[in-house]
Amino acid sequence: MKTVQDYIRTIVDFPHEGIMFRDVTTLFADPRGFRIAIDQMLHPYAGLEIDKVVGLEARGFILGGAIAHQLSVGFVPIRKKGKLPGTTISQDYKLEYGEAIVEIHDDAIQPGEKVLVVDDLLATGGTAEAGIKLIERLGGEIISTAFIIDLPELGGRAKLEAMGMEVHALCAFDGL
Repeated sequence: MKTVQDYIRTIVDFPHEGIMFRDVTTLFADPRGFRIAIDQMLHPYAGLEIDKVVGLEARGFILGGAIAHQLSVGFVPIRKKGKLPGTTISQDYKLEYGEAIVEIHDDAIQPGEKVLVVDDLLATGGTAEAGIKLIERLGGEIISTAFIIDLPELGGRAKLEAMGMEVHALCAFDGL
């Protein structure tokens, strides 16, 4: 029986030499693989109260939308700066190669709402940390974070756990 990891393709030297890019589009394209991933991502949260699922740009939108649908709750995107049409709040964060800014609508999360944060990959944890800060600034209570892939050597899990976050990942890959 295939696991989620079996559906993920590795592309060598993308986007830069020395990077092993873990491509989840092959997982998303396979109906059985996609269903397995969504079902496994949902499993830890069976019976928990969750009000909103927040997806981090961009592949977190695909996962978050499917998970929100299965939970019958709302979905909220956290997007790169300048992509959301309404009034937003922003959070900057560091990348391996520079800085970026993400935003959320200022009315997307109500104080006290219980939130699940979703993305495809946890690397350094910078994007997830920025998203968590935005949700907390709006008064949301983060129940957990969920990813398909963890790259443990890059320290993202440790960073999020140090922030008091619960982290679930379906699989892990060694290296970058």
